[in-house]
Amino acid sequence: MIEAVKQFFQYAFIQNAIISAFLLSVITGFIGSYIVVRRLVFLSGGITHASFGGIGIAWYFGLNPILGASVFSVFSALGLEYLSQGRTLREDSAIGMLWSFGMAIGILFVFLTPGYAPNLMSFLFGSILTISQTDILLLLILATLTLVFFVAFYYPILFVAFDSDFAKTQNVPVKFISYSLAVLIALSIVFAIRAVGIILIISLLTIPANIANIVTHRFRRIIVLSALISLFSIVAGIAISFRLNVPSGATIIITMMAFYLIAKGVQLVRQRIFTLKV
Repeated sequence: MIEAVKQFFQYAFIQNAIISAFLLSVITGFIGSYIVVRRLVFLSGGITHASFGGIGIAWYFGLNPILGASVFSVFSALGLEYLSQGRTLREDSAIGMLWSFGMAIGILFVFLTPGYAPNLMSFLFGSILTISQTDILLLLILATLTLVFFVAFYYPILFVAFDSDFAKTQNVPVKFISYSLAVLIALSIVFAIRAVGIILIISLLTIPANIANIVTHRFRRIIVLSALISLFSIVAGIAISFRLNVPSGATIIITMMAFYLIAKGVQLVRQRIFTLKV
């Protein structure tokens, strides 16, 4: 057993993946909890798919695809936040239009790019086992920024997450918090593309927080639990994918979903037992 563990960790790409798992779990704990509590899952899905437009544009002009996705996603997130606050357009309509528009732009520019088309599978489904040192550095910077922001503005974030209208009456800087977190959500989505891909990112950000929400309803505990659940799920998914030689991104999400079903099953059993006792 010990030899198998040593053999597993001897590879540099496995070490990079484990470091990335830790950093992603920090980001998931904070950003994912905010997304779930504020019910921004659909909005995050729109930003996620819109980011493909930035990837396509960057690829066409010979730039770093992650840079293009970052710029495109941040502007998309800020635009959606503005529309949702100004009520100039129904939020679900704006998200749906941006969702399809971003994907369409990305597909068009990839098609127009001279030469061989890029391997879109790496962007759509990702692989944490291909994480580079540059990706780790970006994740480290984002995880640090996220941690500092949540520590500095924990209570305003808490008020905005649970009741933004009430937060306004308490002179909480709702717009500042909302726009800042929209940017952090966009960057979290983009920097996680390498790990699980565009198709699966939203699950990475929401499943751990939903599992934690089964156990507790306190925001601080949801953050900590979702981070721990995310870390354990990602590491387990990496180990399973390495062992079975299957895609790591899909394995991580399936592992998370399995933990969610187990947690939900335990909750239902406990509720049933409590009902019978009463």
